[in-house]
Amino acid sequence: MSKFNFPPSIKSRPVYGTLTPHPGKAHLMIADAEGAEAILDLAAADPNLMGKSHIIYIPRGTDFADRLRTLNPAQFYEGPSYEAAVPRIRHTLAEAKMGLQVYLTGTEGLMGQAQNEAMQAGIPHTAIQTEHRGSVARRMQCVHCKGITEDVITDPFICSHCGLNLFVRDHYSRRLAAYQGVCIDAEDPGNVPDPVELYT
Repeated sequence: MSKFNFPPSIKSRPVYGTLTPHPGKAHLMIADAEGAEAILDLAAADPNLMGKSHIIYIPRGTDFADRLRTLNPAQFYEGPSYEAAVPRIRHTLAEAKMGLQVYLTGTEGLMGQAQNEAMQAGIPHTAIQTEHRGSVARRMQCVHCKGITEDVITDPFICSHCGLNLFVRDHYSRRLAAYQGVCIDAEDPGNVPDPVELYT
């Protein structure tokens, strides 16, 4: 299985659940990589859901796309990256009617960004279902240069924009869909501990 139980943390850190079928006339499912497994589980729980579902999927090197297609969703999109899927996500949310059910699953980076889009379209974050599957890599913002580094798996890490050594904090910004990284050797330049893999 691709599920991971995150340890308890501070209040701003997202908490993920398990996708469950909710009644509605339309269902938007956005997933990447192993998030496809959660959609397959959702379809098994309620096969009638798929006829009203729009699946937006980014494989990220996995091979679940054909299995998702066999669910016969009302609409299916397979994209090369989250960025490539954004116009479709925005259009779908802009055209949505009251009662749209939103399900997000896969990596934290995908869920955070897609949740941000849904919130900007007027859907409260409490009405959006999320389920983490797959990689525990983080989307990090450097608090010093404001650059975003994707798929961070070690703590500390080097900012991909300004090159500072950053401590991986659990503080999370919904607005940015990113965790915050702060310079670890500001007071003692060069005194940087060896990086360790997150959640090892």
